[in-house]
Amino acid sequence: MNIAKFAAAGAAVLVMAASMSAAEAKSFSGTASWYKMGTRTASGERYNPDGLSAAHRTLPFGTRLKVTNLRNGKSVHVRVNDRGPFSRGRVIDVSRGAARHLGMISSGTAKVKVELASN
Repeated sequence: MNIAKFAAAGAAVLVMAASMSAAEAKSFSGTASWYKMGTRTASGERYNPDGLSAAHRTLPFGTRLKVTNLRNGKSVHVRVNDRGPFSRGRVIDVSRGAARHLGMISSGTAKVKVELASN
């Protein structure tokens, strides 16, 4: 295979990988934050700050995720019911209840791994 064909094939793979949604990826990592908000989520549900919920930019409402704090190994299962995060560089926002389980209340943010939960 000549170099031009090899480069074209590599570029095609990169474009396909970049266009995959988070749901297709099965897991992703990055910075999470926890948030307080008003009374309603983007899905229309009443926001429960002590619940185990999350905000994600594109995952469908109702998607269940396992979020693991990479610093301390603590995990929690959450359900996507809101949109966000809107801060640059963040991959997910979690409710205060989920943040408590993850041990990130005082820091406000944490490096996390997010996986699609089986249930």
